[in-house]
Amino acid sequence: MDRRKFVKGAGIAGAAGLLAACGKQAGTTECVEGASAAREETFEWKMVTTWPRDFPGLGTGANYLANIIGEMSGGRLTVKVYGSNELVPALEVFDAVQRGVAEMGHGGAYYWKGVIPASPFFSTIPFGLTGAEMNGWFYHGGGMELYHEAYAPHGITPYPIGNSGTQMGGWFNKEINSVDDLAGLKMRIPGFGGEVLKKVGGTPVNIPGGELFTALQNGTIDATEWVGPMNDLAFGLFRAAKHYYYPGWHEPGTALEALVNQEAFGALPADLQAIVKVACQAANADMYADFEARNGEALKSLVEEHGVDLRPFPDEVLAELKRASTEVIEELAASDAMAAKVWASLSAYIDRVKGSTAIGSQYFVDRR
Repeated sequence: MDRRKFVKGAGIAGAAGLLAACGKQAGTTECVEGASAAREETFEWKMVTTWPRDFPGLGTGANYLANIIGEMSGGRLTVKVYGSNELVPALEVFDAVQRGVAEMGHGGAYYWKGVIPASPFFSTIPFGLTGAEMNGWFYHGGGMELYHEAYAPHGITPYPIGNSGTQMGGWFNKEINSVDDLAGLKMRIPGFGGEVLKKVGGTPVNIPGGELFTALQNGTIDATEWVGPMNDLAFGLFRAAKHYYYPGWHEPGTALEALVNQEAFGALPADLQAIVKVACQAANADMYADFEARNGEALKSLVEEHGVDLRPFPDEVLAELKRASTEVIEELAASDAMAAKVWASLSAYIDRVKGSTAIGSQYFVDRR
C-alpha cells in the first residue's frame, strides 16, 4: 500500500516531535538533518465512510475529522473522504481499512458484529448509556482500552468520533399498541436492537442509510430506525411513513467510530500520531454538540410543518423490549469471551453512574 509521499517544503513540528523523528541527541548535526527530513515527509490518507457524502451530522462529521487532521498537521497529513459506495460499499468499510484499501474508516461499531461479536458494546446497547455516560466510559471508565483490545487482532485501532445522543424509536407504517404488533414486523434495525426485535417476533433487516427511503416506501420493510430528527428530516422519511415513535430504547447514546489501519498509523511520526488521536477526540465532541443543537429544530419542523404523528411506545412494549434486551446481551456474553469482558466493564459502569444521572441531569430536565 502506498501510504507516503515525499515532497520538498517546510513542515511544522514541535521540539519533541523532532527529537522523536531523528532519535538522536539534541544539538547534533545528525539530529538536525534527521528532523529536517522528517518535516519534509507528508502522508496522504483515504477515509471511507458508511454515510452518504456530506450527510448532516454523520457525513459532515467525517469531513470535519479529515479537515482538522490536515489543519493540525500543517498539511503534512491529508485525508480524502469518500462517501458510501464511492470507493467501497457502506458495509465494507471495516474490511477496506483492514486490507489497507483505505487508511481510515468512519462508521458505527455495531455494523461489524459479524466479525467482532463484542463490537456493538462500543456503539450502544438497548437501555444502556446516554451519550454523556458513554464518553465517560470510554475516556475514564476503561472502555477505550477494551475497545482497542477487541479490534487489535484485525489490524485496526478504533476511536470514538461522535455521538448522536438518544435516538428516536423509528418510523412505522402501522401503529404499535402492543408487543403483538411487533410480530412479523420487517424493520431496519442493526446491532443488539435487531436481535431484540427478533426475540419478540420481528424480522430485523440491516441495510445502508441511503437505501432506507425507497425500502420503506415500496414496502420492502415495514419500519425503520435511522438516527434522529435532524437526519430523519434530511432523508425525508416522513414521506414514507406516518408514525414516528420515541424513545430510541435500542440506541440511548450511540457512539460513532473512526477505524485506523494499524500499519498506516505506525508509519506516522509521533507528533502526527498524536494529532490523529486528538483530532478524533475533538471530532467526538463536535458531532455530539451538532446533534444536540439541531435535533430540536428538526423535530419541530417534522411535527409542525410536515404533520408527523409523534408518539411514545406504550409502557408495556418498552417493558417487554427491556426484558428481551437483557436476554440478548447475557446470551452473547455467555458465548464470547471478549463480549463477556466488555459487558462486565460496561454493566459495572452503568451501576456506578445511573444514580448520579437520575438525580442530576435527568431530574433537572424533567422539571425544567
